[in-house]
Amino acid sequence: MSTAEETAGGDTQPWGEVTPDAARRLLLAAVEAFAERGYHATTTRDIAGRAGMSPAALYIHYKTKEELLHRISRIGHEKALDILRTASRGEGTATARLADAVSSFVRWHARGRTTARVVQYELDSLGPDARAEIVGLRRQVDAEVRGIIEDGVRSGEFDVPDVPGTTLAVLSLCIDVARWFNVDGPRTPEEVGALYADLVLRMVGAKNAGGVQPDRSA
Repeated sequence: MSTAEETAGGDTQPWGEVTPDAARRLLLAAVEAFAERGYHATTTRDIAGRAGMSPAALYIHYKTKEELLHRISRIGHEKALDILRTASRGEGTATARLADAVSSFVRWHARGRTTARVVQYELDSLGPDARAEIVGLRRQVDAEVRGIIEDGVRSGEFDVPDVPGTTLAVLSLCIDVARWFNVDGPRTPEEVGALYADLVLRMVGAKNAGGVQPDRSA
């Protein structure tokens, strides 16, 4: 499965916000190269070659290799934030919203595991300004999940003595799916999403942890 196919995640046009087509091709090539070789071991020549372009053509669209990583990371984090924000602000109990947030976040990491690995694990390769922007998006991601858990504690649905620590544990569990998920493995992204939603509800002490079915349509 190509990066273009696996990063679709249900989108009609993956990375459709990146234009023109040459810039999009370079970004897809960069995702593949960074995931395979790591940011520091990847050269602009590697990226251009994967895109079927010359190194000089890359600089028409991206001034530096870091600019490519920054754009990949920003778009990825904005997508992750949108997924969690949609779930956290949806209708239903905190239990239902947390189940939807976890299952959809896990599915995104499984379906687009190559992209997700770059988005989640190359933060320290960014320069100070770019890194600060991405850290800000991560804090918003954290806030969405923490907000659902706090709602559940207030309503009596959850028993969570340490909300910040539990939020970190939930996000870490979801994000790590990108590290191990195998498209040829025994579980589909939907099955892993449902499993992790159930695990997280048990983690927070949800009173009807086994009775909530997360939305699998996203």
